Amino acid sequence: MMDALSVVSQLRDLASEPQNREVIVQDQGCLPGLVLFLDHQNPDVLLATVQTLRYLAELTPNISTMANELGMMVSLENLIGRDSLSVDITSLAKELFDILSAPVPRIPQRQSRKKTQFFINSAQKKAKSVTLHIHGLDSTDQRGLCEEALLKVKGVISFTFQMASKRCTVRIRSDLPTESLASAIAATKVLSAQQVVKNEAGVEVFIPLNPSEVEVQQNVALPDYLPEEEESPEREVDRAISRTTAKADSSGSWLGSAASFLTKTFYW
Repeated sequence: MMDALSVVSQLRDLASEPQNREVIVQDQGCLPGLVLFLDHQNPDVLLATVQTLRYLAELTPNISTMANELGMMVSLENLIGRDSLSVDITSLAKELFDILSAPVPRIPQRQSRKKTQFFINSAQKKAKSVTLHIHGLDSTDQRGLCEEALLKVKGVISFTFQMASKRCTVRIRSDLPTESLASAIAATKVLSAQQVVKNEAGVEVFIPLNPSEVEVQQNVALPDYLPEEEESPEREVDRAISRTTAKADSSGSWLGSAASFLTKTFYW
């Protein structure tokens, strides 16, 4: 049976092989999942996650993608500042943070290729992900209130929390206004939300949301799991199938298994 430690350990083993590093970073589920693992409570999981990311950063073209992955730099900063962690974790997190923060040498552009996908799209409809910073998200009680509020919104597909940074990544239908999420959260009377985006300089900023402008439609049934839009700030983890352009059968098998585990862990 797979658990967080076994999944990230297998990803680390795959990332230790140079030929797998580009595939892992370009995959639509592994990198966002590794960012979520940076908030895990198990030190062994944290160490394996940082080691995996350090391997992936060995490939220069990966650095920009990794640095721009929503939540990556914030989570690394949180790790660096946690006194309760071992030196192995904090020093490696600092090394990785410095690598991702440094200017990336320009690489001659290669002919554009369609990104390799290992997950099937379940419908023609589109979905997107929105990252919210939630003021007042200080305990499991507040998290429960937030969960109840989001579950009532028609068009919400899934969500996952990063309690250390008071964030919630919500996967929604593309036609659902982000303000609807803010309205639902504000209705709890103890929580409020701002959207987290990156500006032109690549710095994460908070965008105020006006919860009073949009009427929230109540959710009466859970929607289908939908594929992401290209401009979505965070990519989906969908049902795993066999790799289409696998470099090795074992790599494809474990990437599929890892994506399947992340789906079950961080979504419904």
